[in-house]
Amino acid sequence: MRLVTFIKSTDTTSKVGAWIADDRIVDLTPIAPDMMQFFEQNCISDAQERVTQVESGANTSDTIFNVADVQLLAPFPHPASLRDFGVFKTHMDAAARITGKEISPEWFKLPNYYRGSTSPSSIAGHEVVVTWPNYTQKLDFELEWGVYIGKIGKNIPIGEAHEYIAGYTIYNDISARDIQFRHMTMALGPAKGKDFDNSNIMGPCLVTPDEIVDPYNLRMIARVNGEVWADGNTSDMYYSFEEMISFVSQSETLYPGEFLGSGTVGKGCGWELDRWIQPGDVIELEIENIGMLRNQIGAPEVNPAEWTEKGL
Repeated sequence: MRLVTFIKSTDTTSKVGAWIADDRIVDLTPIAPDMMQFFEQNCISDAQERVTQVESGANTSDTIFNVADVQLLAPFPHPASLRDFGVFKTHMDAAARITGKEISPEWFKLPNYYRGSTSPSSIAGHEVVVTWPNYTQKLDFELEWGVYIGKIGKNIPIGEAHEYIAGYTIYNDISARDIQFRHMTMALGPAKGKDFDNSNIMGPCLVTPDEIVDPYNLRMIARVNGEVWADGNTSDMYYSFEEMISFVSQSETLYPGEFLGSGTVGKGCGWELDRWIQPGDVIELEIENIGMLRNQIGAPEVNPAEWTEKGL
């Protein structure tokens, strides 16, 4: 199934839905009020039955909407956690070339990640305008994808980890590169280089594993104003999501709604290409069998003088 969280134009309450043929959405909120409970209560079979009824012409009153008439939020508008890995070898090679620093030998032994912000203001969905923070001159996109955890697990074997994947989605990890690299000289992580309003963009939907035959052979494309900037493939992942899930779950319990990002595909960001997005640009990230995540870049916010004086 292709699952979404959406808001009707006449309402402010988010709903869970199934994206079906002809760009229609079936309202699934009678089954579960939000995506978290949908997976906690294992509602897939009930949802499939409801979709079948709607497609057959039954129970259609106030239950089906056109995609164009709703606002798509991130599939989990409030993910329980966000861990972003860096598992694409081509991207790591590029980083080594640009920085002049070799890939750590530990990268080939242990999947590495940082914890991103899950503040309600930082999580955004399809067609939301991207915030241009008041402290950056170099805003960047990142072509990534990720998985949501669908059930509780701990010390999960790699061979069983696929059972914990609720679904896949596209992830645009918006980054303020100049401040990110300044923060990382302090060896604590990207901090405000990644954490600001609408910086973690996910969607347009969550695709359940049964819809994807081989998740590790999917084309990934990034377009800026219709021009292809990146064209990669999930086959370049050095670690699988199953390995990532197993690794994170060692001595740590995972819960439904937690998100694990892949990191950037090779050439999947402006930093690698030395090409920089500008206010007003339209970013389209497309992954085979999932769809297209589209957002426009907003105007730069005004930098307050007190932080300018401090060197921000």
